[in-house]
Amino acid sequence: MKKLAIPIVAAAVCTSVATAWAYDKLQDQQQSKSPVTNQQTTGDANLHYASNSGSVVGQPVDFTAAAEQSVKSVVHIRTKKQGKTVMARDPFDFWGDGGMQQFKMPDAQGGGSGVIISEDGYILTNNHVVSGADEVQVTFNNRNTQTAKVIGTDPETDLAILKIEGKGFPAITFGNSDEVKLGQWVLAVGYPLNLDATVTAGIVSAKGRSIGINQRQSRSAIESFIQTDAAVNPGNSGGALVNTQGQLIGINSAIASPTGTYAGYSYAIPSNLARKIANDLIKFGSVQRGFLGVSLGDLNNMTEAQAKELGITKSDYDNANGVYVGDVVEGSGAAQAGIKKGDFITAINGTPVNTSSVLTEQVARYNPGDRVQVDYRRNGKSYKTQAELKSSKGALAKALSSGTSYNDLGASFKALSKQDAARMGLSGGIVVDAVSDGALKNFTGIKKGFVITSVNGQKVTTLEDFQSALSADDMIQLGGVYPGSGGTYYYSFNNIGKPQKSID
Repeated sequence: MKKLAIPIVAAAVCTSVATAWAYDKLQDQQQSKSPVTNQQTTGDANLHYASNSGSVVGQPVDFTAAAEQSVKSVVHIRTKKQGKTVMARDPFDFWGDGGMQQFKMPDAQGGGSGVIISEDGYILTNNHVVSGADEVQVTFNNRNTQTAKVIGTDPETDLAILKIEGKGFPAITFGNSDEVKLGQWVLAVGYPLNLDATVTAGIVSAKGRSIGINQRQSRSAIESFIQTDAAVNPGNSGGALVNTQGQLIGINSAIASPTGTYAGYSYAIPSNLARKIANDLIKFGSVQRGFLGVSLGDLNNMTEAQAKELGITKSDYDNANGVYVGDVVEGSGAAQAGIKKGDFITAINGTPVNTSSVLTEQVARYNPGDRVQVDYRRNGKSYKTQAELKSSKGALAKALSSGTSYNDLGASFKALSKQDAARMGLSGGIVVDAVSDGALKNFTGIKKGFVITSVNGQKVTTLEDFQSALSADDMIQLGGVYPGSGGTYYYSFNNIGKPQKSID
């Protein structure tokens, strides 16, 4: 037995040694195939460290620095809207002897988030967060609270600028939203559901999304959202979407949800567009927006039959390359640059555009008078041209500089002076200077001297704001005050004098 056991043990030892040798060789071969970017000379020549961006071996993304940095720049916004003063009969006056009585509705509270974009206290948020607010307060992550002033709003992009007094605020750093890639990690920072500062993570799932939500505020809505799956809920509106470096790449604005709470997708306004709007609102109080002067059609929203009716070839329809030009405004920058109905615009200043939402967002970054390069196709051939963007409000602003009248409304208006605004505690408004026969007299009973502070919930402080707001909807609700009386009054009427919608 002893003689038989010796060769068995020897064979087992040999097998183990051979197995260990083969395993080491296999490991060496696998390591030699791995991407090597940094080899340490610590005594073990076979010790390798793979790159963080390597396609085979990678390290988890660390969000802590971005979260810690950005949460200091995001504030909680609380708003208060004074209750409406209405005229109605007392519901307990069964015999109707009391006549019409004045009632004040309860004040309305609201809120959202905002992003500090400058050390001297400018804050970027959504228009719908502060629209119609009489009081705005911002609370920092350290619980410090200040009253803010609304500097300007832009319903078309759903953006607004607030201002608080002071210096040395923790301003966020802007990132380049054009460099955002599908699948990259992002963080959403805000104050959802009345919670303290909250950070959620997700990835970019789409770009250039248009969901029609801004059309509730403006018929000239501009939407080209960054879509993510970072959890966003009511209260996140106006908060920051940041990359893993803590740079602002978007302003969280909306969610897609059948319930009103987060259901998988959220939408942010690209930071490059937001930065342009913010600069205009800070500098001018309103947006200086350039217009190309074309009406557009997306091939991916057309049926093949609709495309055929427009004369679009099947090849263009199948490839869906570019944005179809349905019409060109006479005298516009597009017309002067030689763009014609039936062309396909494929790029603006070198940025490819395949949907009207992306094209509109690209043009919205520029001012009237700027020249942009437009790439387009016509009859299968590619062309480039330079187009000067026009202002649809330039002539209007000049005409309104000294006042205006509206025959259909039967009234004339003027801007509230700074002295009167300060005396009444208002940031501005539009004074009804005279009332004659027209919609205001016939349907509202509005009196001379009434100070209009909002149109359909949108704050107005200049005649240009007033004109723009009147152009937006078929039904108009004017909100404002009478000097010397308490409460806010609201008057509604059909906008029979609404001008035709302009096309971008």
